[in-house]
Amino acid sequence: MADNRSDDRASPGKARPVYVPDFVRPERRPLILFAAILASAMGFIDGTVVSIAMPAIRESLGATLGEATWINNGYMVTLAALILAGGAFGDRFGLGRVFSLGIGLFIVTSLICALAPSPDILILARLAQGIGAALMVPGSLAIVSRAYPREIRGRAIGLWAGASAFTTALGPVIGGLALTLGGPEMWRFIFAINLPLGLIALWLVRRGIDRDTARPGAPIDLPGAVLATLGLGALAWALAHAEGGHVSPAALWVAGAGAGILAAFLWREHRTSAPMMPLGLFRSATFSAANAATFALYFGLSAILFYLPMLVIAGWGVSEIETTFAFAPIAGFIALLSTRFGRLADRIGPGPVIAGGAFLVATAYLWLSFSVATRAFWTGVLPPMMLLGFGMAMVVAPVSTAVMAAVRDDQTGVASGVNNAMARIAGLIAVAAMGSVAALVYASQGGLASYGIASTTEGHDAAMTAAFATIARIAAGLAAFGALLAALAIRLPPAPEPPAEPQTGA
Repeated sequence: MADNRSDDRASPGKARPVYVPDFVRPERRPLILFAAILASAMGFIDGTVVSIAMPAIRESLGATLGEATWINNGYMVTLAALILAGGAFGDRFGLGRVFSLGIGLFIVTSLICALAPSPDILILARLAQGIGAALMVPGSLAIVSRAYPREIRGRAIGLWAGASAFTTALGPVIGGLALTLGGPEMWRFIFAINLPLGLIALWLVRRGIDRDTARPGAPIDLPGAVLATLGLGALAWALAHAEGGHVSPAALWVAGAGAGILAAFLWREHRTSAPMMPLGLFRSATFSAANAATFALYFGLSAILFYLPMLVIAGWGVSEIETTFAFAPIAGFIALLSTRFGRLADRIGPGPVIAGGAFLVATAYLWLSFSVATRAFWTGVLPPMMLLGFGMAMVVAPVSTAVMAAVRDDQTGVASGVNNAMARIAGLIAVAAMGSVAALVYASQGGLASYGIASTTEGHDAAMTAAFATIARIAAGLAAFGALLAALAIRLPPAPEPPAEPQTGA
């Protein structure tokens, strides 16, 4: 009987593949792929669904604007701060173990979110939920890469990436439908739905993995993990406290401290023999450019997903259920086309596909920045959002493929963690920094209330529209930068050479 493992075994002079034959038996690969999709779905939906549910949450719990900000950003703070550690721990202790631990923590904290009696409890639960996601999200891509051999990995990553991006855009749709059909308290369902999804994912992981690969003797870069967590957390806190249109002295001090801690983190990673984030990964132009493009693209996507619902609901008076139609094209195109673009990237290389998709995304944002002046939802918002969905469908799978192809099998967890960290940090910075932009432009246009709340004051809707148009133009510029990076620097090279092995006699 033919042994299908031999094609991906490392040999002297050949690059070591990401695929680990004994990790998952071929007939059980679909179980692992489905578990990874479910886990990433939970993590991404909970990162986007809060934007459209926030008015109901504030009404239900009596949350202030500052508390509402932290209900949204608390999740992103811990996820962004810990996702690098989550990816590295998966490589050290076993992807299956760390992935399962993250799912379990995510289930428990989701239940606390659903039952939260006060804003403070919900904020604390969201902070803890981000810790679970930091262990769960990078592992979801890494176990797919480790379970599938190279010749069929592109399609599997395409399915995973398509489902992940699909659920990111689906979050506001789910929130809008639940709130419209079930009333204000249905925001709790948004968190409670994670319980059955998480339990199914845990069962699939238990059934699917045959031998979890770990390196128990390898040293753990705990100082690096602490520095990364403190540095990213401090920057996230400072950005979250700069949403009122000005930066306080305390926020400036914390931002400076965070930057200094991150500099110490980089120095540590350069000096230690067992870094949590090997800086050598960034010697690959493909790896560096793919992560920079990820940051640029997800910055814009997160800003649009967060600030567009507030514009059309609070500024234009569009209902929640109508607003969900703005996000349906993103989810639909990604679900239908992502896998196909993943296969196209396998054939011609990811760079041209990512560049083309990012160019369409930039065009969509620029179009949206002008068309919102009509204040017509169906003709001014929906068409550019459809183009945005098509462009993102071209991007999500090829970016993941480029990142995974640029590293060795023992670096897949940390590589996935870096790429996911870029996307999450981009989202956190977008929500926080664009809040300041929205506040400044809103005030400069004569707005007398505040961006994102319903008001009958004169000029309120016009000021909100001008503020959102500025955000969309910033997103367009970043997407164009991502397209240029992809065109110039992203290739699909063979995987890096493994460490030299001792020579043996013939």
